[in-house]
Amino acid sequence: MAATLTGASSMVLFFLLGLVAATEAFDVPTLTFGEGFSHLFGNDNLIRSADDRSVRLTLNSYSGSGFISSDLYEHGFFSASIKLPKDYTAGVVVAFYTSNGDVFPDTHDELDFEFLGNVRGKDWRIQTNVYGNGSTTRGREERYLVPFDPTEEPHRYSILWTPDYIIFYIDDVPIREVVRSDAMGGDFPSKPMSVYATIWDGSSWATSYGRVKINYKYAPYVSEFSDLVLRGCRVDPIQQVDSADRCAEAVEELMSVDYALLTPRKRAAMRRFRERYMIYSFCYDQHRYGNVTFPDCDYVSSEHSRFGEWGDNKFPPKEVRRSRRRSRKPSAVDDQPSN
Repeated sequence: MAATLTGASSMVLFFLLGLVAATEAFDVPTLTFGEGFSHLFGNDNLIRSADDRSVRLTLNSYSGSGFISSDLYEHGFFSASIKLPKDYTAGVVVAFYTSNGDVFPDTHDELDFEFLGNVRGKDWRIQTNVYGNGSTTRGREERYLVPFDPTEEPHRYSILWTPDYIIFYIDDVPIREVVRSDAMGGDFPSKPMSVYATIWDGSSWATSYGRVKINYKYAPYVSEFSDLVLRGCRVDPIQQVDSADRCAEAVEELMSVDYALLTPRKRAAMRRFRERYMIYSFCYDQHRYGNVTFPDCDYVSSEHSRFGEWGDNKFPPKEVRRSRRRSRKPSAVDDQPSN
């Protein structure tokens, strides 16, 4: 007799089927840490593997840690396989992102994957964001659950940034597309950016809107990065006069590869992921933005009906780790709400 799938197993199967339907695995060359990155902060909290192809970033009561690409890029494809810390991780933020805030502090651009920790038994939240030209008051956050436990094994997270569109991937499934338009103006990132990976204390906002803080009793918190990919046109942040012309060939090549082309099958996989796992969208956050509409939002009536006035999904998916954990008497902290 065939076995019955549990809720968690069926979600994983759904995601894997979507992954296969979307595309075959990306064929991209990976780098050693030394070929593309340098230590940013955290002293001994950053540990490179013996073969230099993976890095551990640690957060403890003394410091977080991080690394940065050795170059800035005028568009590109940036990717890493990431394994997140286990157990109680409320207040912990792991991030993989592009930014030029150190070069353009008042008009910076940024593309984010942010991983938001949670109390024991509840899932990590994964957040994407887009900033252009210092548009931090118009944050374009989306937040998701995923149908797997990101603390069990590494999963690939990728950002494709071209002059015309941005695509966020989890493994080989596209989860978000941002298309440039005249109406977006400077809100679409356009200046060269570095690539960062960090782990830090985000107690002020990361879990339940800051109501649940980090507890260093569970430290150290360790995240692992591997399969590092930097594919784009390297530029000098100071001498940018001819960067567009010089990078034109590289951008043309970038936009022709498989992960830059959203076929109908990939779009269907993206739609399924968003319908099933997106738990917050800035597009529907009336408390934050009122009746303001964003040109990069695709206001789908069926999608709109799932989100409340705070932008939160009224029918969130079942959490993977909660469905797997053994029955036990909950503690006070486990009963805290999660964002």
